[in-house]
Amino acid sequence: MKNATFETQLQSSHTFLVPEFIATGFINNGQKRVKVKVSFQKKIIEYHAAIQKYHGLYHITLNAANQKKLTVSPIDHFTVELLEDTSKYGVEMPEELEAVLQSDFHASEIFESLTDGKKRSIIYYILKIKNSQTRIDRSIRITENLKRGIRDHRELIKPI
Repeated sequence: MKNATFETQLQSSHTFLVPEFIATGFINNGQKRVKVKVSFQKKIIEYHAAIQKYHGLYHITLNAANQKKLTVSPIDHFTVELLEDTSKYGVEMPEELEAVLQSDFHASEIFESLTDGKKRSIIYYILKIKNSQTRIDRSIRITENLKRGIRDHRELIKPI
């Protein structure tokens, strides 16, 4: 499945249901991770997420920050479009981290050897930083810590 659109609402404080035929269409196509486009009252947000099965139902997380951007509440119905995620890591790579990895072959090899979840965790950590120079500095710090053998997420972001 390449894309699908449906109406839904929040099920718990941070998730919404995905119809089973849509979820299995993506999952059976090897696409557990998807690009999500949520629309509510002329506001649109896009993000990457995983389709997760819990108690026999398929869910996707809509975090509090995105709920606030949309001004969506638990009683509101909103439109979701799921798109095939064609990104390498299941999230867009920040330019700053990509440049640091391209300039350091050893760090790049180590980064690529990490689990997909660990890679995304590092990418998300860099993405939440607004200032480009700070992104570069943190990317360098992380790659240097990777080369020192540090793999624990909390330790990776500590100063060298």
